[in-house]
Amino acid sequence: MADEQDASNSTSPTIYDVARACGVAASTVSRTFSRPGRVNVETADRIRRVAAEMGYRTNTVARALPTSQTALLAMVVPTVPDRFFIEVIRGAKAAAIAAGYTLVVADAGLSADAERAAVNRLIPVVDGVILAGSLLPDSSIRVAAKQRPTVVLNRAMTDVASVLTDSADGMRQAVEHLTALDHRELTYLAGPEASWSDGMRWRSFKVETQRLGLRARRIGPIAPTQAAGMAAASTFAEQMTSGVIAFNDFIAVGFVSGLSRLGVRVPDDVSVIGFDNTAAGFSNLPLTSIAAPLPHLGGQAVRTLMRQIAAARPGRPDAPGAVRPTRLPAQLVVRSSTAPRARRDSNAPGSGERAA
Repeated sequence: MADEQDASNSTSPTIYDVARACGVAASTVSRTFSRPGRVNVETADRIRRVAAEMGYRTNTVARALPTSQTALLAMVVPTVPDRFFIEVIRGAKAAAIAAGYTLVVADAGLSADAERAAVNRLIPVVDGVILAGSLLPDSSIRVAAKQRPTVVLNRAMTDVASVLTDSADGMRQAVEHLTALDHRELTYLAGPEASWSDGMRWRSFKVETQRLGLRARRIGPIAPTQAAGMAAASTFAEQMTSGVIAFNDFIAVGFVSGLSRLGVRVPDDVSVIGFDNTAAGFSNLPLTSIAAPLPHLGGQAVRTLMRQIAAARPGRPDAPGAVRPTRLPAQLVVRSSTAPRARRDSNAPGSGERAA
């Protein structure tokens, strides 16, 4: 590559000139601009500063150097086809346009490695990053936040700005709704193992069922898809409960379909609640669900990011301090998939009752 030729063959500074000036290997300089998450933050800052002073440029670096702005924002999502993220993206896009920015969306394909690679490639060329449903560990997110203003969606962090739905209160509403319908034994259909939201919902489920004196069980982890929800019905049928709360609507819809194939009726035999209120049009049975303000979630993330960009010192964001997550309200939407518990002989086939 032209920018890797020896300095004697070009009048422009090369990657080797920058490396010598900084006392590092040329590969470290290369990673600073192509994969910044792999370079120590202080070292990367020094390399960028020296490169700017020397006038070193590559096609991407011309925009990537932190002395300029690109009017681009990045949102990295686990999967674009998911209606949850489609709605979040819609709200974020509208807010970005209103602020005079363009939103770039990267689909990580439910892979932490792909997400990390996308973040590394995008950080040099955008003014800020939104991580929606991130599968990365907190440490990796902090590295990104030290390089560009960063907002995390649906995950609370103490030192990185975050915007999330109040899943704990949503779970409280779901459990209390089933309790009011006389369901005393509940099952939680868990989501992906690495999901922060799933961990929060499971913990809240345990707290609320214990508070109300209910029996609780968990099935999962389960992929957040209809097919996985359908498969989970067979496991559930081995030890049924009269009430079920699923990690998301897609698991819930597949689960209802799986129960139907087994001859179990919803809501006559089992009441089912989903999360995120995204199942409209995917099921013949209107699903009771916890609604999240999805477009507002995306819009709030962009507005939070814009405040960070405005407050940042030229060239890099301020060092992160303690921040409080922005929590948006969740709301139970009652439809036809929940009903009062059917009272029948606990020894009857398909019954979810057990002797106390």
